[in-house]
Amino acid sequence: MRINRFLAGCGVASRRAAETLVRAGRIMVNGQIITSLATQIDTAADVVALDGQRITPQEEKVYVLLNKPRGYVTTARDDRGRRTVLELVSLPERLFPVGRLDYNTTGVLLLTNDGEMAFRLTHPRYKVPKLYHVRLESPFNPDHFAPLTGGLILEDGPTQPCKARFFTDAADLVEVELREGRQQQVRRMFAALGYTVKSLNRVRFGPLQLGRLERGTWRMLDKKEVESLRTITGLAGKKTDS
Repeated sequence: MRINRFLAGCGVASRRAAETLVRAGRIMVNGQIITSLATQIDTAADVVALDGQRITPQEEKVYVLLNKPRGYVTTARDDRGRRTVLELVSLPERLFPVGRLDYNTTGVLLLTNDGEMAFRLTHPRYKVPKLYHVRLESPFNPDHFAPLTGGLILEDGPTQPCKARFFTDAADLVEVELREGRQQQVRRMFAALGYTVKSLNRVRFGPLQLGRLERGTWRMLDKKEVESLRTITGLAGKKTDS
């Protein structure tokens, strides 16, 4: 089993984040630091450690829905000492956030120890929809819906087509649905059209919605929600070994 897949199965991080841990020299196999992503792990014989602490695969998968508040980063730890979303969830399992919401962005965030599902939910191949409510500093010109939804040229390349509309009578409130996820993408898309985002709230991630979950609180996903995630990621009917 490749090292990034093994780490994901241990609930350490998603596969992509696990690759960063390997490159940073934080992973040891049988007492030796490894930095090659091609490293293969024999789960029956090899001893793997993260920052000197042995890690083993987790059997039970945990899925948590968090209504993220402003002022938290979506990482396991922060070098700048900022609060992380993991501080809001009190569970014994080692969890990690699926994808990212910016420091000042609020709303739906999934935390889990299921590395395979996390990998698929964030991979462009699966085109998982994400719905945002955007409050702007100024009214939105309806003529700008065409360039917004048709694709904009950003510094890291053109955006994919998306959906957008007013979702109330207020001209400064716009709903946007994306099927890709770049860093600060929603804010940068509106900036490209000359707007400043005042607040940004993710109201849906795939099939997951907040319902009445209050800001800063969390709950476990029910079986139906987990199965819906497995369906959209092609994991339904499969045994996950991450």
